[in-house]
Amino acid sequence: MHITLIQTTCASKIEAKNIAKILIDEKLAACVQLSEIESFYNWNNEFCCDNETLISIKTRKENFEKIKSKIKEYHSYDVPEIIEIDITNADKKYLKFIGENTDE
Repeated sequence: MHITLIQTTCASKIEAKNIAKILIDEKLAACVQLSEIESFYNWNNEFCCDNETLISIKTRKENFEKIKSKIKEYHSYDVPEIIEIDITNADKKYLKFIGENTDE
């Protein structure tokens, strides 16, 4: 089984919690972590600095497209960050945890 980390950011903690709950309830993710961050970026040729909530999603690699669709469905941004980071090494017990708590 290949596991992956998917990240996105949300404008509010409420939005992030909603997405996290959906992913866990639908067994698309084994674990979702939320972190408060400050983001700097350009949008429409303007410098922006916003407080956001970073979502880190641990799941099976096979679930990426389903998770991407769920994020787009429930996200408030026009262009949400949705990135996948391959995990090349993980503890076998952690892999088992992800397998037991996600569906393919």
